[in-house]
Amino acid sequence: MTIDKLLITGGTGSFGKTMLRDMLSRDVSEIRILSRDEEKQDALRSELRDSRVRFYIGDIRDRESVDRAVAGVDCVFHAAALKQVPSCEFFPMEAVRTNIIGSENVVRSSVAAGVRSLVCLSTDKAVFPVNAMGVSKAMMEKVAQSVARSLPTDAATTISMVRYGNVMCSRGSAIPLFMRQIRSGRPISVTEPTMTRFLMPLRDSVALVHHAFENASQGDLFIRKAPASTIADLVTALKELFEVPDHPVDVIGWRHAEKLYETLASGQELASGDDMGDYYRIRMDTRDLNYKAYFSEGDRETSHFDDYHSHNTTQLTVPQVKELLLTLAEVHADIEAWKSERK
Repeated sequence: MTIDKLLITGGTGSFGKTMLRDMLSRDVSEIRILSRDEEKQDALRSELRDSRVRFYIGDIRDRESVDRAVAGVDCVFHAAALKQVPSCEFFPMEAVRTNIIGSENVVRSSVAAGVRSLVCLSTDKAVFPVNAMGVSKAMMEKVAQSVARSLPTDAATTISMVRYGNVMCSRGSAIPLFMRQIRSGRPISVTEPTMTRFLMPLRDSVALVHHAFENASQGDLFIRKAPASTIADLVTALKELFEVPDHPVDVIGWRHAEKLYETLASGQELASGDDMGDYYRIRMDTRDLNYKAYFSEGDRETSHFDDYHSHNTTQLTVPQVKELLLTLAEVHADIEAWKSERK
């Protein structure tokens, strides 16, 4: 799909900025950033100095500010959200206002403006949610699909979603924290060493979004397959890369509503999905309010599919984790800085 004008909500976040830089390397005439943090917008404006980037101060909770930002664009990538599990756990109504109501504003504004393609960013935490953040993202998916389901077959706008797990070196993720703790001489704080997490570089998550833009039918949800490792192996790999094999590790116990492993798709979802090689496509449930299809008709195939999660995907060894980490510019920079400090 050729994109001329793109809106990124939450474009000053780690994922939004990565998507922005990727799009700037392509032939686009305008990229709009909608966010409420003027300080981050100013810093990004000064860093990029690219006239194709236009900044909109606003909040997805406010429909009017979304309408202003979305008018005249071809495509929308919706990344704005409250993403931290503890924050949402203690302030769940804030997660409702941003992740559910705010997302509905983005969806309905995009449809009203005749946007060609809207891709909404979701998370593994929306599958079998055990925390407020996951519940709010699961509801975001349901809201997007409910609107998609209501659109006519010839609708101008295609609504789709992408779902991913742990993105390496994204803001708030474990790898930057572990590297800071190594460099400062503090113990590496681990909640549970046997936990597994998907390991996906930001570049692969951006590729997932482009895959959705190019391949989505109405209401589709896309997942990129990814390997995983235990937290213990991830810590060991970082200690070896920083050449501090004896660096202390502090096992602090599970955080609020934390999962042992990340699930990207349930067996029930995969039963109606397509294996696209590097990706899964999960098609929207198109049943309507004819309740017979929900209550008196079953699906015998669903039970034959396993959930797709970080315990049963490809498990990386410590050397393989190290190899993957060394493909990340952030890790290289921290290692070089660490070596310079020790001279």
